[in-house]
Amino acid sequence: MMMHFHRRLPSAIVLIVLVASIITTHVMSEGPSRYLPSRTKGSNSILLPKGALSEIRSVIESSSTAQSQPSSILSSSSSSIISSSTPLRGGATQTSAPTTSSSVPKPIRVAFQGEAGAYSEKSLRELLGPNVIAVPRPNFESCYRAVASKECDYALMPIENSLGGSIHENYDLMLRYDLTIVAEHDFRVRHCLLTKPGMDVTKIKYAISHSQALSQCDNYLRARGITPLATYDTAGSAKMISSALKGDAFGREMPEGCTPDNTAAIASDLAGITFGLECKQEGIEDDDSNFTRFLLLGRKGVAQHLNKKTPCKTSLVFTLPNSAGALYKSLACFSLRDIDMSKIESRPMSAALLNYLRFKNAVTYSKQATSSQKYGKDLPRFRYLFYLDILSSELDEGVQNALHHLREQSDYCRVLGSYPAKSRLVGPVAEAVEALNVANAGKPSTGDLRLKKLPSDEDEARQLKIGLIGYGKFGNYLSQQLSQHQVRCIDTLDKSKEAEENNVEYYPNFDMTNFLQGLDVVIITVPMIELEETLESLPVDKLRNKLVVEVCPLNVYPKTVLTRMLPSEADILCTNPMFSPGMNVDGQSGKSLDGLPFVYEKVRIRDTSRADSFLSTFERARAQMVEMASEDHDAYVADAEFVTHLTGRLLDRNLLPVTPVSSREYAALCDLADLTGNDTFDLFYGMFKFNDRAKMLLDKMRDNLASVERKLAAKEAYLAASAEMKNSERQKLLAECKMLLREMARSSAPAPVTESKKDGEDKPSS
Repeated sequence: MMMHFHRRLPSAIVLIVLVASIITTHVMSEGPSRYLPSRTKGSNSILLPKGALSEIRSVIESSSTAQSQPSSILSSSSSSIISSSTPLRGGATQTSAPTTSSSVPKPIRVAFQGEAGAYSEKSLRELLGPNVIAVPRPNFESCYRAVASKECDYALMPIENSLGGSIHENYDLMLRYDLTIVAEHDFRVRHCLLTKPGMDVTKIKYAISHSQALSQCDNYLRARGITPLATYDTAGSAKMISSALKGDAFGREMPEGCTPDNTAAIASDLAGITFGLECKQEGIEDDDSNFTRFLLLGRKGVAQHLNKKTPCKTSLVFTLPNSAGALYKSLACFSLRDIDMSKIESRPMSAALLNYLRFKNAVTYSKQATSSQKYGKDLPRFRYLFYLDILSSELDEGVQNALHHLREQSDYCRVLGSYPAKSRLVGPVAEAVEALNVANAGKPSTGDLRLKKLPSDEDEARQLKIGLIGYGKFGNYLSQQLSQHQVRCIDTLDKSKEAEENNVEYYPNFDMTNFLQGLDVVIITVPMIELEETLESLPVDKLRNKLVVEVCPLNVYPKTVLTRMLPSEADILCTNPMFSPGMNVDGQSGKSLDGLPFVYEKVRIRDTSRADSFLSTFERARAQMVEMASEDHDAYVADAEFVTHLTGRLLDRNLLPVTPVSSREYAALCDLADLTGNDTFDLFYGMFKFNDRAKMLLDKMRDNLASVERKLAAKEAYLAASAEMKNSERQKLLAECKMLLREMARSSAPAPVTESKKDGEDKPSS
């Protein structure tokens, strides 16, 4: 028995060494901190890296078939474990993860706006090559969302055109999404005349395309008597003709009178190849200096991969105070350090979005910053952002000093990215593209790679069944925002009339079981002080496998109550929609959520698709989605919300009379009184009860009011005393003046003459 054990001992040792090597290799490649032993009480397990378990299993299986030949295990398995060294900058080496000859590079998904074959896709192919997967999206914002949600790796977005100017929507979207510029590409726009195969050019009567493309080919069309008809997209026009030839429904979208026999499309040559159309003539634009600048956006920057020999740019955006010479001083930060600038442009933005950016800046850079310091200032209706491109890297010492100097003058400054200029690629994107090109070298082309749909497309199109428990003012307002879904409500009062106006199905309070039947999402819109009582009255078992959402102004208390009272099978989402009925958005009241924060925490989510579909409703309405822990949310918001509502309730409308002439400050007070007046007192009481600092804030408010009263009384007493003192001093001064005048009168009056003296004066001298 001992002899048999010793014969198998080398095999066991080799097996242990191989398993340890596999784990070590994966940990080094994916980061050791992710795989430390769990510190959960009662647990000593270690989280194995992805892929390690399958390799270990294969090694064990191979060892079981070669028990008598332990050396074969080492020779056959170690070849896939021995890592290769890759040279890095400075001569250092990096140990790469194990690879096999059959490994396939990770595909790269790049989003662009437009139909397949659009100019954006052609620009994408010029910059990144034919082996990346192009993902057409219906609009610009969906491209940003695809990258932010990690469904796509990059997005290629047009930012300016040499003839049409800047594309301002993309400037605004760069602020809303935390994406970074990693490359740029100047694309030469060449318009092509596309028709069905074999068509005679002289029979072309109409040309369909985007209005901007038609205007750029106006002279060409006029010379040939072709009537231009505008459609939604250049490549979309080619798709219409192709669909009409096939008899598809989309072909019926062609303008009236247009048929494939008398109509041409103006689009790119790639659109012609994509939709099977013939290019009759290329370069039909009137001006051959038509260039569009594209930016490649990703989640991580490439500034650290730039070197001194690589021409590069840095794009940044900042705001300035409304003071004389502010722009001159900001540009001096760069000019005094000999930093060349290639572009500057100003762009107005909404005050609501700027407030959000300031708030986000405070969270990112200064945990100690208060709301009043960062984002609570009264802002003018128009604020301007300045976009600046400099011809240096963000990591250069001079640029770093210039940015520090600029941030001293600006209350918001953000670097949009440092990237190589003139269509160069560096860093991870260059490595990934090169790996794809190498892997596909020599292989026959299978056509352009495209992905027609993303998983989130189904989530956005998904219609949820949502139930509102409580249909007060905010519940009514929320149902309007959720109109794309099937919404029902329940309330202790009869809300059938209000529900019918918003196309919401109403259930009486006694029919709770039927109300909860088949719901995907349950939103609790009752006041915070009634939350626990409401949950106790619900059939908790009916909430299993549903998403339960609370919308209270504070989140810590609701989070505690929901996690304690709901079954573990129920998903929990704590939110604070920081908007309300009647709220003014940039001076316009309505249902727009543009720039308004929607704070949320995914407390316990198993069905992520359902939760993301619910949140995307507000994201598509352009609310600023802020994911934040409930504890951090209350630390930032609780005191500010309480003081705001307290101030609004102190401002009775009798104290704010209507006046034909008013200041901005007075108008702001009237708005505050109106907004807080729309909320119930139960909402305000919840802010007081579940905020440990509320009593202290109330005492502070009372002390501040008493202090103001004391200062007013002191000022009044001082002025009265000053007036009294001045009056007494005046009386005293008048008395002294009268006395002096009397003395002067006495001293200046002539002395009286006696009779004897007069008689003597009349007699002549002897």
